[in-house]
Amino acid sequence: MTTHPEGQTAILTTPDGTRLAYRDHHPAPAEAAGPLLLLHGLAGHQGEWDALARRLRSDGHRVVTYDARGHGASTRVPASTSRAAHVRDAVTVIGELSLAPVTLIGQSLGGHTAMLLAADHPDLVRSLVLVEAGPGGPNPDLPGRIAGWLDSWPTPFTSLEQARDFLGHEAWTRTLRKRGDGWYASFDRDVMIDSVAELATTAYWPQWSRITCPTLLVQGENGTMRPGEPERMLTLRPGTHHRLIPGAAHDVHLDQPDRLHQAIRTFLRTPPASP
Repeated sequence: MTTHPEGQTAILTTPDGTRLAYRDHHPAPAEAAGPLLLLHGLAGHQGEWDALARRLRSDGHRVVTYDARGHGASTRVPASTSRAAHVRDAVTVIGELSLAPVTLIGQSLGGHTAMLLAADHPDLVRSLVLVEAGPGGPNPDLPGRIAGWLDSWPTPFTSLEQARDFLGHEAWTRTLRKRGDGWYASFDRDVMIDSVAELATTAYWPQWSRITCPTLLVQGENGTMRPGEPERMLTLRPGTHHRLIPGAAHDVHLDQPDRLHQAIRTFLRTPPASP
């Protein structure tokens, strides 16, 4: 176990042998609110949540984050990149750390994982926060777009400053690896592309429709959710809370952590609607 400013980092091994690096951010002085599990997006890492985790800890929450399989300090090339494998990982984290019932907060692909988990394991989930994430699909162009984005990276980056300017946020540079000629991504390109393969062919509206826990949908004002997707989500589940965050793009948690925190804080303090 290693020490990180935001909590201790440890390794958990899943049933298929994938190693997941996680941090358990305990509140100070004592836990007064329910536990939260935060799931990052494609090509990201758990450190993206640091700013939000600090704020949520100050509210009395125990906050757990982890690097998804194929990301960060977790197994770089896992046995599977399927949506089901990602859900099983989150279920394993919840079970091993005794988090249930837990509030899931997921951004982008991590939000999609959280949505599927809430649909298939309602007993584990207290509430759900989706940040720039939804049922989507089918989206046949997605793998090609991800490949094009990754191939556009001018690697090796000559400096972390160049990487920050290109990627848009300092947080995106934290897992870059230094080699003799510069800085490279720590993840495997093909693993990233494979991780979105099912989203190219499948829509997940049935899963969205059967979720029963209180849910907050957060959009960035300049986000990338598909046209009409949020409106359909709210039509199918009219009790869903919805917040549009000004000044934020797809990475709401990095663009506007204060506004995102306030949206989540308000949602978690709102009494559940009567059946």
